[in-house]
Amino acid sequence: MDSSSQSLELLFNFLSRSYATVETNFYKIPGSAVVARYVKSSHQNDPWRTLLEVILVIFAIRTLLQSRTRGDQSGKHFIQFDEKEIDDLVDEWTPEPLAQPLSPEEQADLASVPVIVGPTGPKPKLSSGKTVINLASYNFTGLAGNETIKASAIETLRKYGLGSCGPPGFYGTQDVHIQLERDIADFLGTESAILYSQAFSTISSVIPAFCKRGDIIVADRGVNFAIQKGLQISRCTVRWFDHNDMDSLEHVLETVEKERRKRKAPLTRRFIVTEGIFDHDGQMSDLPKLVELKKKYKYRLILDESVSFGSVGRTGRGLTELYNVPASEVDMLVGSVATGLSSCGGFCAGSNVVVNHQRINGTSFVFSAAMPALLTVAASEGINILRNTPSILSTLHENVRAVRNILDRVDCITIPSHPASAVIHLQIRWQTLQLPAPTSSSPGKPSNPLSVKPRDAPQFNIELEEKLLQDIVEEALAQGVMITRAKRLRGQELTDVRPSIRLALTAALSRKDCEKAANVVKAAFVKVVGKRR
Repeated sequence: MDSSSQSLELLFNFLSRSYATVETNFYKIPGSAVVARYVKSSHQNDPWRTLLEVILVIFAIRTLLQSRTRGDQSGKHFIQFDEKEIDDLVDEWTPEPLAQPLSPEEQADLASVPVIVGPTGPKPKLSSGKTVINLASYNFTGLAGNETIKASAIETLRKYGLGSCGPPGFYGTQDVHIQLERDIADFLGTESAILYSQAFSTISSVIPAFCKRGDIIVADRGVNFAIQKGLQISRCTVRWFDHNDMDSLEHVLETVEKERRKRKAPLTRRFIVTEGIFDHDGQMSDLPKLVELKKKYKYRLILDESVSFGSVGRTGRGLTELYNVPASEVDMLVGSVATGLSSCGGFCAGSNVVVNHQRINGTSFVFSAAMPALLTVAASEGINILRNTPSILSTLHENVRAVRNILDRVDCITIPSHPASAVIHLQIRWQTLQLPAPTSSSPGKPSNPLSVKPRDAPQFNIELEEKLLQDIVEEALAQGVMITRAKRLRGQELTDVRPSIRLALTAALSRKDCEKAANVVKAAFVKVVGKRR
């Protein structure tokens, strides 16, 4: 009995010394004290949790140490194939397609796209050999193909090379990028500006850079696809107001404030998101009213001027110049360098705080390669041309008025676009299609701010109208005028937009050429729609 007690005492002493040694060595490991406190606290509060964690640790260690495959090393349980069987299996294997096959309509759309030979411009040459008047490309101020810009771009290409080869925040920023940011800020009258390398990703990166979960955005139901993606990425609470309806906007702003007071919720960051000129239909926002409402209800305004920058105002500065509103009244002014200056990329102009925040939190800025230096210089040269040659915008606006004077009087055409918009959308008038006009199920009642769908959504036959519009595009092309349908991502956009033909006017064409093109479009509408009656 004494010998067994002595043996147990020796065993306990050994275990005690071993535990002390392990404990001493454990606490020498950096961060071990934190782990020890966690284990003690966890065991004190929930002993069963400690047991579960020990089991999980043992399982993880076992998983790491065991063999990666359970196959027999001898290979006797594997099926052996000879060379002929292997070749037969390879021949029989059919890989799954990476994408669904194109539908007949999609194949017809691709086949109908005209191919330009050589540089694009106001009068490009097609692969068929025909020279056409181009009302399909965004070239508002006629900067595409400008010889001064071309010479500067070639010189920059020889000096800097082709690409930036890196994100702006690492090693992609060059002196020409900084100069263009200064040029844009000075041109618009803001404190600062930031460049993005792709126009589409600009607004879809700006929105989530400032708007997070729990914040509130009040957005127009007619915003473009890039804004829709930005709203989805932000994961914030979105309330919708009727398309370009300031009364609806004020009603939604009042509703949001009433809900906050009712729930006694704290103030959060709140934003109004809309476009200057809407890409979907060419309508124009009432900027003075937007500024008035955002001040009244204490919101920040994010304005996408991707279409209006470079096409509206005496020198192309956009809605702020047209309405004589200081650019500082718009918290985030977003524009397209690709559309407005015939280069590439986009920008966001605003205060120094707004711009510097995006240099860290703008995902498209942080993770995308910077703009090529030659296109950056081309954009800076474009701004200098707009500054020094205000007659370019005067010519553009005269061409817009000339085309509208012809097309506004056509019975089978409806034009939802603003008279000052250089992007003109042409829709087929309801009566000419012999379709029932949209009816209002609840006139006078406001739409539900929680739903992106308006209460009285317009009714239209997408398939029929797109077919007729494509016939009009082909008829106009046969007569020497290149136009295009406004392309949509059906099934991906939040709302269905009525099909239309989109004309993009340019200052590079003479008034006579624009009137000629407008008459060709008018005749194509009358001919195609007349067959439908």
